[in-house]
This record gives sequence, C-alpha cells and structure tokens, in this order.
Amino acid sequence: MTDDDEITIVLADDHGVVRSGLRMLLDAEEGFRVLAEAATVDDAVRLAKAHRPTVLVLDLNMPGRQTTSSLDVLPALSADLPQTRVVILTMQEDPQFARTALGAGAKGYVLKEAADAELVEAVRRAAAGEVYLNPRLGAQIAAAPPEPAGPPDDLTEREVEVLRLIALGHTNGDIGQQLFLSVRTVESHRAHIQQKLRRTTRAELVRYALDRGLLDEG
Repeated sequence: MTDDDEITIVLADDHGVVRSGLRMLLDAEEGFRVLAEAATVDDAVRLAKAHRPTVLVLDLNMPGRQTTSSLDVLPALSADLPQTRVVILTMQEDPQFARTALGAGAKGYVLKEAADAELVEAVRRAAAGEVYLNPRLGAQIAAAPPEPAGPPDDLTEREVEVLRLIALGHTNGDIGQQLFLSVRTVESHRAHIQQKLRRTTRAELVRYALDRGLLDEG
C-alpha cells in the first residue's frame, strides 16, 4: 500500500480509556494511521483542520461549544474540510439520531457497543465515499414511515431560507448579502424564527434545521 492509499484518522472521544481502545483497534489495521486524538468538540474541529485526515471519528456527545451534540459542527466541517469524512460513534440507539447524523453529512454511524466489529469497516467505507450505518438501525429507518417534509411551525419561505443559512454558520451580514436584505431585516426574521420555534440559541436552531432536513436542500 502506498502513502496515497493510507487512511489517516483523527479520533475524538471524551473518555480516555475508550480512545485508547479505539486507537489500538484502528492502528492495528493495515493502511490505517491515527494522527491525533481529541477529548472535546473544539479540539476535534481544531485537529481536523490542522491534520486534514481522511476520516474524523467523532463521538456524538462531547463537551465543548456549549452544545450536547457533535452534530452541530458537521455543516461547518463539511464546508471547511470537504475531503474529510465523518464517522459518528455513539451509544445513542435512536434511529432518528442516525437519520439526523447522515442528513447532516456524516458518512457513518457506529454504536459503541459494536465498535470492535464495525468501526474498521465504517472508516474504510467512509474513506471510499460510501455510507456505513449500523445494520439494526438501518433496518429500523427503512421500516419507519417518511417524515413530513418541511417545517410545520408556520415559517414563511423567507424565514426558512434565513434559518437554513443560520444553521450553516453564516452571520447576519452574510445572510443579508446572500438574500439581498438589510442586516436589520435579517435580525427581524431571526427574531420571528426564534419566537415561532421557541428556540433561542444557534445550537437549538441548528438542531431544528437538521431534524427537518433543511440542510439537505440546495
């Protein structure tokens, strides 16, 4: 295997014992090389940008960025590091979380209880641009009825556009330039969105946009 074929990895989990075990698992695989480890979301983002790995293995629930979910950073990561694939590692067995993770741009969703059996395959598939999903969760998602399209909370089309850009990390000024609106108008739209959705922080708005599939558009 040449260096060009090597799969490089940044490993992010807030439990040192878990990271140690996962690193041994990954480093033992031919063609895999773990470049760095992170214990917080912020460190995961920083190290991913510094090393630009083939794959970022990211724990779903980690401290950092005043959020309870690592999914909130996926849109920005995908924009900044389009060549780095993200594999989510989690104890969360709810298929909705898996659906949300894949919708946000993750290429893999692996349960920690099955990491010994599934993580290597998930990383390899992600590196190839393919998607890996825990088989049990995949079956549950396939059997579930489709979610209703679009937001149900009386948002206008313009408010949906503003919400989507907020979730993608754009500032009010950026949004105004893209939509040809004044910053004051964007601020007004944002206030209406927060009032209608009863969500006030950016993390909460990102979560709503992810859950509703708004980041899959355009």
